[in-house]
Amino acid sequence: MHESISLSRFTIKALPNDGARPRELSANMKPHPLSYMELPFDPEYSLYNSRMTPEHLSHVSDDEQYWAVRQKVIFRNTGEFPVQIAGPDAEVFANRVFARDVSRMKVGRCAYNFALYHHGGMITDGVILRLAEEKFWMAQADGELMKWYMAHVADLDVAICDPGVWVTQIQGPRSMDVLRDATDGDFPSPWRYFDIAEVSIAGEQVLITRTGFSNELGWEFYLRPGNNAEAIGERIWEAGQKYGIILTGVPVFRARRIEAGLMSQAEFDETTTPFDVGLGHFLHADKVADFVGRSSLEETDKRSRTFGMRVRDGIAQLGRNITINSKTVGK
Repeated sequence: MHESISLSRFTIKALPNDGARPRELSANMKPHPLSYMELPFDPEYSLYNSRMTPEHLSHVSDDEQYWAVRQKVIFRNTGEFPVQIAGPDAEVFANRVFARDVSRMKVGRCAYNFALYHHGGMITDGVILRLAEEKFWMAQADGELMKWYMAHVADLDVAICDPGVWVTQIQGPRSMDVLRDATDGDFPSPWRYFDIAEVSIAGEQVLITRTGFSNELGWEFYLRPGNNAEAIGERIWEAGQKYGIILTGVPVFRARRIEAGLMSQAEFDETTTPFDVGLGHFLHADKVADFVGRSSLEETDKRSRTFGMRVRDGIAQLGRNITINSKTVGK
């Protein structure tokens, strides 16, 4: 690879569509229904599941985003991609393609899960929602899972499809205050971590989950095709004003993930097993159902190979130098 490529950062810009540029090349770059909220801030986008997710917004620095999610509340449109798994064999299929035991999940609950190749290397991870006994959504991180699903579904009575759902995160210490003010009726109760609920916001029924990877208090809302996305987004945005809500992009979570020791696809690929990246403890040793990659994992080195460090000064943002006794020892 040419050095100039490795030293460059490539982004997608939002430009006026005046008819002078062909639109067919944008078919695989899908904007979030609420991305219009980002346009006043000269956004730069990256692709995540072929969905555009804001990489940079001009009104806020990376460190300002960090402190907003630590001290107040943030609003972030994501590139997470929910895929629907439904049918009489939905649970059997999910247990086949995901490493953790899906049969333990109750309706109305979510769980962290991940998919593996046959040799035990990781494909991607995400949050799986059990919406009914025979219906799941897997809100996946960046990665090619749809074709992987199709390769393992042939003998089962299950339908795999894109339900056209988009995810936005509300995270930070004041996030629950925003939810209480945004809803038309009662606040969901009980509201445990990984719970699913339906609430009314701006007269719309909205599916929300008590999830997020900010290592802070937070929740996510799922915009379905029948929802009035603008009405929902505007109501939540208005509710957050008195709590100092700000619109953020990808950088808001990078430092928090580092501090929390949370893995992302940037830390794993097809060459790493769950044990390599500190995720081995998530596996259910007593899972009865076989899953793709299981036999390989049983033979692999199960020692965790992740290490932590204590940061005394500054924010552990991605790409910053690590110094010990004034000597730079890494990034």
